[in-house]
Amino acid sequence: MSELEVKYGLPREVHYCKKCVMSNQRPASTQEFRHTIESKKVTLNIDENGVCDACRTAEMKNNIDWKKREDELMALLDKYRRNDGHYDCIVPGSGGKDSAYQAHILKYKYGMNPLTITWPPILYTDYGYKNWKNWLDVGGFDNLTFTRNGRVMKTLTRLSIENLLHPFQTFILGQKNLAPKIAAKYDIPLIFYGENEAEYGNPIADNTTSLRDKSYFSFSNIDDIYLGGVSVKELEEKHNIKKRDLMSFLPIESSELANKKIEVHYLGYYLKWTPQEVYYYAVENTGFKARPFRTQGTYSKYNSIDDKIDDLHYYTTYIKFGLGRATYDASQEIRNKHLTRDEGVALVKKFDGEFPDKYFNEVMEYIEMKPERFHELCDQFRSPHLWTKESGDWKLRYPIWEQG
Repeated sequence: MSELEVKYGLPREVHYCKKCVMSNQRPASTQEFRHTIESKKVTLNIDENGVCDACRTAEMKNNIDWKKREDELMALLDKYRRNDGHYDCIVPGSGGKDSAYQAHILKYKYGMNPLTITWPPILYTDYGYKNWKNWLDVGGFDNLTFTRNGRVMKTLTRLSIENLLHPFQTFILGQKNLAPKIAAKYDIPLIFYGENEAEYGNPIADNTTSLRDKSYFSFSNIDDIYLGGVSVKELEEKHNIKKRDLMSFLPIESSELANKKIEVHYLGYYLKWTPQEVYYYAVENTGFKARPFRTQGTYSKYNSIDDKIDDLHYYTTYIKFGLGRATYDASQEIRNKHLTRDEGVALVKKFDGEFPDKYFNEVMEYIEMKPERFHELCDQFRSPHLWTKESGDWKLRYPIWEQG
């Protein structure tokens, strides 16, 4: 019997972390500009003791001298703080709990003057839009919102689903690339994000990053870039999208950074970051409100709720990697000691893979895709080493509740 096909460069054998509920199938580092998700990915590392890198990072946080880290933050802010009314840092966000917390604490505790910037969700939820408004009106922040070409956004979103089964690929690119462009344009020296990617097991542990040091913040050759799994040249020739209409999705050009000194920092490096406490802070200080109902695919109400495509995105991670939204949420809460692993396993069994039908038809109408076509794509993108079909239904070969 031939070996089952393994897609996306995932490990052939499925192993789960003994502390949380995440598996080694989770991509830990992806190159969003690649034209194919078949190319090799780095996945979450689980060590010889059965513990994943994200859990090891969580353990390390308990031994950090957070007072010393805060002193480092204050020294950094003292270096760049301005008293002439000009912005001295940028906080990207769309009004979620994390960006609300970041902007508020930087302004009101540490005396900075942040410019908040927003690359809007593809399809705002009503409550997500209200949270964005409250962020600015209740929290009290200036904001620059970039409204991109709607026709191009729609086309790239559809192509991302068709070619990568990744509804958020081009949205993430635009969101990631907006801050460096605004920082360069307005000579703002600091960009603050929230949690360091190492919190989730990604091999990006450095807190301080110069824009010139990271290729994903800038580019020098547009021919090397793919959007929605399609090259820029093909987008021009086959989809009638001019290069000028793609620039907002692309990184800042290297030449624009030649004489700029712009640093990227993660606030979670300096301040102990607990998502539940960040949520309570945002509620109290910026009027943030949780979803009025449970998010499909998980048990929570306040994570990633501003975009109607969010739920579909996590469903596609379940299809490709066997890891749904409940797995991500439960793993995080286990690391923060708000759940036991047994509780996490039970929640994953109950909610992972729940189909997000609330906004599904609206999303399909937006991208002009027939619902049955989406389901066909899901079947095509399942990796045989993870999935099997029994009595007409797809089943995970190695669900966590059967692995222990």
